[in-house]
Amino acid sequence: MTINDHKAHLITLGKFLGQFQLTNSSPDAEVPANEEFFHLFNEKIDFAVNHNGWFNRENIVFALQQWSEALTPENLKLWLGKYDLSGSGGKTVGIVMAGNIPLVGFHDFLSVLVTGHTVQVKQSSNDQILLPVLVEYLKHLDKRYEDRIKFTKDKLEDFDAVIATGSNNTARYFEYYFKGKPSIIRKNRNSVAILTGNETKEDLKALGEDIFRYYGLGCRNISKLYVPENYNFDTFFEAIYEWNPIINQNKYANNYDYNKAVYLMSEFKLLDNGFLMLKEDKSFGSPIATLFYETYSTKEELNRLLEGNSEKIQCVVRNSNEKDSVRFGYTQKPQLWDYADNIDTIDFLSQL
Repeated sequence: MTINDHKAHLITLGKFLGQFQLTNSSPDAEVPANEEFFHLFNEKIDFAVNHNGWFNRENIVFALQQWSEALTPENLKLWLGKYDLSGSGGKTVGIVMAGNIPLVGFHDFLSVLVTGHTVQVKQSSNDQILLPVLVEYLKHLDKRYEDRIKFTKDKLEDFDAVIATGSNNTARYFEYYFKGKPSIIRKNRNSVAILTGNETKEDLKALGEDIFRYYGLGCRNISKLYVPENYNFDTFFEAIYEWNPIINQNKYANNYDYNKAVYLMSEFKLLDNGFLMLKEDKSFGSPIATLFYETYSTKEELNRLLEGNSEKIQCVVRNSNEKDSVRFGYTQKPQLWDYADNIDTIDFLSQL
């Protein structure tokens, strides 16, 4: 299968994913195999919501729309055009997927396919409904995928390389179990936003998307703010207030209530608007319904701090043209070439 074959199939897959909406989804007559797959996948979205209490249709559809917008001819050309994949392929690559947000391991999955390898997937039990249907859709488009994609519920076996995502604790297990094999082992990372006090209300409203999308469960969600000394949070709280219905989600509300009780019993100082707590803390990973913050005095001081903690940080959001900065509202809209942990997955796979 050539790289052009892969691109053509992914473009079609992108069009398929783009059909699904929050309400009133309807099949596009120009999308192949809708008779077999449209209603099936629409039902599986509902199954996924029932299977995982952290998933809802809004977030699943958001993820599908982001993938639909990513899988275009222009984006695929920009993503893959700089690599020489003529000699790539022929290996079996295992992927151990996380399950914190919908289709979180999809980029690794597609990367293995386009580099010509066979993929062996071990899904998280929290996100095991959607991907198998998309795999069947790809197989329908091209039967050569039949021998290229395998799922396992047991440990990975007979693989040449591995991409595994988990917590810092599971990463130690991965590093031991997969020693001797080429690997990408992903650990905990968190994302931060830098405020100067000069942000517009629209900037801060967009930041709400970065904080609350997927209930804050993703590594690209903002879990910490850096603010100037004596920063006034009133405008921030006003701008993000449109996200207040999030407190009606039971699991989120339970986390909010539990963490608030713990903080109050410990007599921590909090800023609270009824659905989000702000706590001054030097750590990066804040609990659900909590956002840590830390003050800074100079830009140079802050840049040194971020550089010294670069292995803990996934995204840095700020109004800046600085390298690797992400615009407000875009952490959950990564491009195909925005690699997790800044590790070039295609380069790794092409050299196996």
